[in-house]
Amino acid sequence: MIFSKTNTGWGSYSYDQKEDALRVDVKPRPLAETKEALEFDFEDLKPTSTAVTLKWEKLGIPFTVSVNDAEQTLQNIRAQLKGAGQFAWQALDQGAQFCLTRKINLDEASRWADASIQNEERFDNLSTKADILKALNRSDDAKTTWNQALKIANAQQLYSYARQLQSQKQGAEAMEIFKQVAKRFPNGVYGSLAQARIKSAAGDFAGALNDAKQAQAAAPTDAQKQSIQALITRLEAKQDINK
Repeated sequence: MIFSKTNTGWGSYSYDQKEDALRVDVKPRPLAETKEALEFDFEDLKPTSTAVTLKWEKLGIPFTVSVNDAEQTLQNIRAQLKGAGQFAWQALDQGAQFCLTRKINLDEASRWADASIQNEERFDNLSTKADILKALNRSDDAKTTWNQALKIANAQQLYSYARQLQSQKQGAEAMEIFKQVAKRFPNGVYGSLAQARIKSAAGDFAGALNDAKQAQAAAPTDAQKQSIQALITRLEAKQDINK
């Protein structure tokens, strides 16, 4: 398979070997059905690679595309933060979050988080900064930053952060945040949802079900009510909604 630097040619009529970018050996395989038009199938998708099959007429030609995802993304982030992104909190926070998630480039990520906070102090970037400091083993600084994040957090932000911790398999840490949500915002949707998750984790499915129904009744949108209904259904079946 030949990859050419020229992407405007029609067929191989103007092919010039000097314009080759890459040649790889591949093993074609017969297709079960004829393809009248050229197709590319992308399978086995991973963060740094994908399996591609070129399909045309009676042959399928498989090959793998791999990228240094982290380095390329970092280059793109740096380029964007030289533009308008440097003047708003979101882009800087997203760049810092990318590094935090991958556990790479944490010193630069810390500077991006600082710049984001300087542009506009929000729970989002303060919690990002606190997590970066924790990853850098600066626990005292992390605690100070996290306490500031807690001061300005609303119920939804805290609840969403706890759910993020759960997705990262940090269940104990998530439960501590749910307890704070339930204590600080006991009567709202997210306070009730937090209570439901706390009781569900303890095996109190009846109590969790009651809290989930209260959350559903207080939910402002049909979409949110429907989402909570899925939790109610699981609790009625005595399933832990934290798993």
